[in-house]
Amino acid sequence: MNQKTNWSQFGTLITVFFFWGFVAASNDILIPVFKKAFTLTQLQSQLVAVAFYVAYTVGSLIYVGVSSAIGGDLLNKIGYKNGIALGLIISALGTLLFFPAANNASFNLMITALFIVALGFSLQQIAANPLAVVIGDPKTGSQRLSMAGGINNFGTTIGPLLVSFAIFGSVSAGGTEASIESVKTPYLILGVAFVLVALFFKFSSIPNKIDLDHVADEEAETTTKVLHKTSALQYPQLVLGMIGIFVYVGVEVATASNLPEYMRQHAGITTDKIAPYISLYWASLMIGRWTNSVGAFGVSQSKEKILAFVMPYLAFAVFLIVNAIAQHDMSNFYIYAFVIVAMIIGNITSKGNPARMLLIFSSLGIIALIIGMLTTGMLSVFAFISVGLFCSTLWPCIFTLAVAGLGKHTNQGSSLLIMMIMGGGVIAALQGWVADDKVLGIHYSYIVGAICFAYLAFYAVQVKAILKSQGIDYDVKTSAGAH
Repeated sequence: MNQKTNWSQFGTLITVFFFWGFVAASNDILIPVFKKAFTLTQLQSQLVAVAFYVAYTVGSLIYVGVSSAIGGDLLNKIGYKNGIALGLIISALGTLLFFPAANNASFNLMITALFIVALGFSLQQIAANPLAVVIGDPKTGSQRLSMAGGINNFGTTIGPLLVSFAIFGSVSAGGTEASIESVKTPYLILGVAFVLVALFFKFSSIPNKIDLDHVADEEAETTTKVLHKTSALQYPQLVLGMIGIFVYVGVEVATASNLPEYMRQHAGITTDKIAPYISLYWASLMIGRWTNSVGAFGVSQSKEKILAFVMPYLAFAVFLIVNAIAQHDMSNFYIYAFVIVAMIIGNITSKGNPARMLLIFSSLGIIALIIGMLTTGMLSVFAFISVGLFCSTLWPCIFTLAVAGLGKHTNQGSSLLIMMIMGGGVIAALQGWVADDKVLGIHYSYIVGAICFAYLAFYAVQVKAILKSQGIDYDVKTSAGAH
């Protein structure tokens, strides 16, 4: 019998997904600002991304180390909602550092502050992602993760706009010079929000304990094939999925964080005008995730087909509205409505199957990057931005496939996957190095992302066979229409 989604618990859980997105996308505004203010090279400017995403790895290693020291899984000891609340407090402490960092115009303190914020995020992610999967039928877990991701990307859509406003002032005021000191205000407000939500979580109905072995049995078509290993690393779907998360977060972050420099060099768009383009990139992830989350609502197939067309344009409308409120000229962006059609076709073709969706969207990502590299002007800019559309569903697909069948090792698997978020920093820095004119230059540096997508297409094919041998077949679920 399919387990119903607990929507009140899920509604509470997705607040932290919003914060992750708000801060991550805001980094893309900080990168060009810091580059100019501190006279950095393109590679040095990517240290913002490196510090932020490597913190996930450090946080996961600390999690594994503490779990080992106390002789059991940390979240099972302290509880899931307590773990998220603790992570929020750690992130709040990081935001406090922005005050001395801004006052002293210290780049090192700035990236240390971001590191501590992300350190808290790592604990939140280790707890929140499995919770999103188990607050309902595990087989629609990827669709709930997509829905949570859609909220995450509402944060990524408005984050760059608010941070850009704090640094440059309003567009109508004509502010073009960045003020490092003005960075501290939005982050201090964010710190207060972290503390308030931590208290909210502490007293919420989010479960502190979950039965992960029961989840493994629910995922399988036949429990006789369920593996019972002594370590998460003995599951091939997880090991290959760890590389998958590394390259997925890598291409998602690197595409966006190198975009301001590409647009400055090849589209003549200055840093103070970059916010709506960065906002559209992250809104593209929201567009895709809102679309993919339709199956989690449990509506009829006819309504699902209608929503598959309505949801992406509803999300696109949110992007247009928030940018119009921010007084940005939207006339250049309406053409993007036609690009969204490619994502809708990919979503319909996947039929809700996470392995098939991973293969289709990775292939579309490769095509988008090749078009971007072979063209110039706004066509190439929108091609690179559309990578956000094709990255949109990859996290829930990879995460769901990688932890499928892990049972009691799900938390360990989750922490190992969160550890690989460091790919965001590593791949962004690698592309930053390749973007040097002495290597390939910023235009052709996007070959790095194409290689990342190629691995994800490979993983999509491999993991389907691996899971089928363990009695987990998503084709059976999707063809039966069990939503």
